[in-house]
Amino acid sequence: MPNRLRNFLLLLCLVVFPVESNSAEQARPNIIFFLVDDLGQRDIGCYGSTFHETPSIDQLAKEGMRFTNAYSTCHVCSPSRASILTGKYPARTNLTEWLAGRPERDYEPLHHAEKLTALPDEEITLAEILKSHGYATANYGKAHVRRDPTTYGFDEEITGWVRSYHYPFGGDYNKKLPAKKGDYYTDKLTDAALDFIERNQDQPFFVHLEHFAVHDPIQGRPDLVEKYRKKLAAMPEQKGPDFILEPNPDGPPLTEEELKALAENDDPQAHQDARVWWVKQKQDNAEFAGMLEATDESLARIRAKLKELGLEENTLIIFTADNGGMSASNQYRGIHHSREMLDARFASSNLPLRGAKGWNYEGGIRVPLIVHWPGQTEPNSISEAIVTGTDFYPTLLEMANLPAVPEQHVDGKSFVPALKGEDYERGPVYWHFPHYSNHGYQSPGGAIRSGDFKLLEYYENGTVQLFDLANDIGEHNNLAEERPEIVARLKKQFEDWRDEVDAKMPYPKTATSKPAPGARVVTPRVKSR
Repeated sequence: MPNRLRNFLLLLCLVVFPVESNSAEQARPNIIFFLVDDLGQRDIGCYGSTFHETPSIDQLAKEGMRFTNAYSTCHVCSPSRASILTGKYPARTNLTEWLAGRPERDYEPLHHAEKLTALPDEEITLAEILKSHGYATANYGKAHVRRDPTTYGFDEEITGWVRSYHYPFGGDYNKKLPAKKGDYYTDKLTDAALDFIERNQDQPFFVHLEHFAVHDPIQGRPDLVEKYRKKLAAMPEQKGPDFILEPNPDGPPLTEEELKALAENDDPQAHQDARVWWVKQKQDNAEFAGMLEATDESLARIRAKLKELGLEENTLIIFTADNGGMSASNQYRGIHHSREMLDARFASSNLPLRGAKGWNYEGGIRVPLIVHWPGQTEPNSISEAIVTGTDFYPTLLEMANLPAVPEQHVDGKSFVPALKGEDYERGPVYWHFPHYSNHGYQSPGGAIRSGDFKLLEYYENGTVQLFDLANDIGEHNNLAEERPEIVARLKKQFEDWRDEVDAKMPYPKTATSKPAPGARVVTPRVKSR
């Protein structure tokens, strides 16, 4: 969409649906979108964690609605975040990988698919629509779509990449986020959000609080880390292995004996050749737990400020994550290291969900979702409705009694009926990641969930897996051979969807082939003489 047309559509929103009078503005609900980075669904107390303490998140669930089948649109950050803003699947916008993306490697048989490396200019974001209806808008934390948030609908922004959670934080934060020695990043980012809320209490506001936590570097707040070290020392030892090796489902199957030998030989080259990756199996990381509880405190402070200002009953709160937990390390990391080193590289466990961030198994894409809609959602309610990241755009517009923009949020479906306890059927959800991941050696691939069944397809060799999530949430029992009729139906549906959205695909490397547009290729360093 040319910028001229984009600007015309925004103008049309203002003409057809002009900014309301002051009295109408007061009736508009405020919106807090509380997005946590790399937070696994099972990291939270109300979703089953017994090691992490998340009293404020748990309290939000008691007062709102907790979703058990909520998904991100991608198992890594940038595509997922863009879907929330645009209401479109990553495959449709062609923003399918984190920015700038993983470099191609010589041993990979496929080129990464063509991709964009920034949020497209022509997209009319949720923030822009809310702003056109009189909302004050602010973006804090990890925006990570390679554009200044003030160019796509935010009045204010303090965003960037965190190098350390302990001051100085690095990058633009050293200039934009007032802080001093001894300060903790998550606390200071919350300060900025509280300041914005206070300054804009007399008009509707949208705060997109994209916490960098609990993304690595895994650095908890010292007082909380000490708390969890003591808690861990007092706990009985957890049963089972600390880590397991996950092979590439698209490659030759490995026997138990071969996996055992690879586990004993923790050699990077051997694991690369076999395409196996370590996945953490226990929640016992005190540094990570300290990060998470500081994030939980952030939510408590936001809610306390809303109550102090008399805004609590007119504020919607969405609590969710951009993808699953990092139980598989960023880049290959062996496990025969010190506990301190392992805690810096493996965040948590997603069990009973399989896999991790960077995987299309449930551990990489199933996320926590809690919605607090005062006077509308039944307190302490649970919904099994399937929802995904594209759905927030139309849902929030409907919750705010604003008109939908169906030509923009084309892949989203409002789940307001589910929030009101009514029957709701979202239909299938899709994932498409035509790249190699930073968090495993599995092939590029995608997935579709329709009802209780989920099909995963891998793009190197065409391998498929079929799981019945109602009876096998851990995705251990592959039904592909047993239920060929379901495989055929879902595979056809998945292929048709890829055609509809013009999904770009990886392609074989040859002697003359070149990387696709947008691909990241690292030039080998030339040794100086």
